[in-house]
Amino acid sequence: MTGKKPASDTSPAKAQDRICVGSVAGAFGVQGEVRLKSFCADPEAIADYGPLYTEDGSRSFAVKLTRPVAGGLGARLTGVATKEQADALRGTNLYADRDRLPNLPDDEFYHADLIGIEVFDTGGQRIGRLRAIHNHGAGDLLEIDAPGKKQPLLVPFTRQNIPTVDLAAGRMIADLPEGLD
Repeated sequence: MTGKKPASDTSPAKAQDRICVGSVAGAFGVQGEVRLKSFCADPEAIADYGPLYTEDGSRSFAVKLTRPVAGGLGARLTGVATKEQADALRGTNLYADRDRLPNLPDDEFYHADLIGIEVFDTGGQRIGRLRAIHNHGAGDLLEIDAPGKKQPLLVPFTRQNIPTVDLAAGRMIADLPEGLD
């Protein structure tokens, strides 16, 4: 990175150039330390991608990890010096500039790149649009808005269920498990 980007640059194009890499789970201790939940494959790498920004880009933070803690990582964020300031950030998602993140292999994706793409079955029929990706500890679940269905479809994100992802075309192919179609 050639220079620090101003936190006030919140144009739509800039927001799309950021990826959510973690969130503040709350205060840790009484001296402004926070508990971070890292969404990175290597949880400690979150400190390497800074500065991290709030979703609206109004604040940015340098991150210094202090220690592992229950449910995350202890960290110091610039500008956060008290427990009250740390508590006020609870639930805040933290975003890194895309160009600070590593390039991924062909079979891995940033969730932000998948949200909103069209989903088709193996016969070419449109199933719907990817609304969200959830992970409750047993792997990623794709939430697909499917017209005509009362509830969104929840499909495990495995090669068997999703044999093709074509980001350039903005589509994925789903081979739905029996009972979901």
